[in-house]
Amino acid sequence: MKPPLGEYYDVNGRELLLHREGSGAPAVVFLPGAGAVGMDYWDAQRRAAAFTTSVFYDRAGTGWSESVDLPRSSAEVTDELDALLRSAKVPGPYVLAGHSLGALYARHYASRFPDKVAGLVLMEPAHEDYRAYMPRELVERWDAWDPADALPDELPGEILEFYRVLFEQETADWPADLREPLVDSHVSREWLLTGIREAANIEAVRDEIRAAGPLPDVPLIILTALAIDPFKQAVSAGVPEKLLQAENDGKTRLYNEFAASVPRGENRIVEDAGHVTLPFRRPDAVVQAIRDVLAL
Repeated sequence: MKPPLGEYYDVNGRELLLHREGSGAPAVVFLPGAGAVGMDYWDAQRRAAAFTTSVFYDRAGTGWSESVDLPRSSAEVTDELDALLRSAKVPGPYVLAGHSLGALYARHYASRFPDKVAGLVLMEPAHEDYRAYMPRELVERWDAWDPADALPDELPGEILEFYRVLFEQETADWPADLREPLVDSHVSREWLLTGIREAANIEAVRDEIRAAGPLPDVPLIILTALAIDPFKQAVSAGVPEKLLQAENDGKTRLYNEFAASVPRGENRIVEDAGHVTLPFRRPDAVVQAIRDVLAL
């Protein structure tokens, strides 16, 4: 299916999708989470384009970019992003807006290419110490979960319909020519599997982050979403509410400490969105964080 937005750029022999709007510098670049694609951030991306160059893209093996074996190392992903931005002639330095797994990649890029980063906005970031802040019972539940069981060979129609309804709800106000192909693609088995495949080496990626050294001295804003959104409810079926609240408490402590560990860090609480729905429901919070990073 042809992507509704963006152009293809050759990076090391692979065709990668990138969409750019706006003008000015520093450019903001959105890095999707696992299972997400660049266009999931369209609402925030287009709003940011009102005051600077604003870019989203699909990593190789995800979304509308050319396929590649997954998972990959963070070094591969960040090298690819650097080459893509050069190929698309998007000059640095950049404000990197990373979500979940994309926030790990954003941090790794910043550590590897410090002169090319002007700031960081981290939405519900994956973090190498996340498990250490969680209750033991919750970690044990995660360890007992087998991702291979999450998506059978044949997906029942009710599962596909469940996810279709969720994505349609989150994009209800979007133009139909963007919403329909995005939702149709998200509920395909291939796209549903991509997030599991890409995050399969998360421990190795965390080790890369640990070994990467400190972040450059740039403004950093974390957005912590505390609502239990429908996507979280779906994957947390049977998990007691007290454990879900304990996860929120633990990640808030972690993100507060993370923000305090850098000279210009801040953690902002977002009450009315969850881990997946943050960029859909609160693009205003994302864009305000970008504005504030640019102003610091």
